[in-house]
Amino acid sequence: MGMPSTPRLTTDCVIYDKEGRVLLIRRQNDPFKGAYALPGGFVDIGETVEAACRREVREEVGVAAGELTFVGVYSDPLRDPRGHTVSIAYLARLSDGPTPKAGSDAAAAEWIKDWRKLDLAFDHAKIIADAEKLMTVT
Repeated sequence: MGMPSTPRLTTDCVIYDKEGRVLLIRRQNDPFKGAYALPGGFVDIGETVEAACRREVREEVGVAAGELTFVGVYSDPLRDPRGHTVSIAYLARLSDGPTPKAGSDAAAAEWIKDWRKLDLAFDHAKIIADAEKLMTVT
């Protein structure tokens, strides 16, 4: 029996520094080439979602994510124009704002103070807004 056809599993990470800035990448590839986005990507076979989140953050921005707080599951079939994906999103808080270094499929990586002024890729504005709600209760 073959593997069932299911949505692809991804992970995204909202990373804040102590100044309240969020770490975003500029996408190097389509879809949304050149747009701001959260660091994240596809989960590999045999990898936990948490490990994938830390790996993607390390690969895309050169930062260690550390402790992760679950934000939510994002499963709108239209969230990714390449096909149905489901993202497990996490929040990470860093005591300092290390200098990010774009890598992997990120054209750039930078700390952003007011992300609301940006047109973000995928459903990343919703993910960041949900992460902010968590920050006010924890």
